[in-house]
Amino acid sequence: MRHRVAGRKLSRPTGHRIALYRNLVTDLLRYEKIVTTEAKAKEVRRMAEKIITLGKNGSLSSRRQALSFVSDKKMVAKLFDELGFRYATRTGGYTRVIKLQPRTGDGAPMARLELVE
Repeated sequence: MRHRVAGRKLSRPTGHRIALYRNLVTDLLRYEKIVTTEAKAKEVRRMAEKIITLGKNGSLSSRRQALSFVSDKKMVAKLFDELGFRYATRTGGYTRVIKLQPRTGDGAPMARLELVE
């Protein structure tokens, strides 16, 4: 039974999966839009929303929590300096998932994950 078990495994070991999530969230903060598979986009959206909420808070504790997940210090600075102010009046829903054409190689459903303006 999978009662109260959240998240997707994506057929990867735990360390690989966490590294994948961290890299995707960092790239989303860097480029403000990424193209990936639909399952990864939906999973990364959850984590990105939490990280952006930390950026809105702006405390030292929040900055340290963000640094523990986001792998680039410049992106944490961008998160707290730019994105925190951009979404200051927004109560949630900082990201958007747009479904795209299936990938040509294997037909995997693709999606674009982007930050809302």
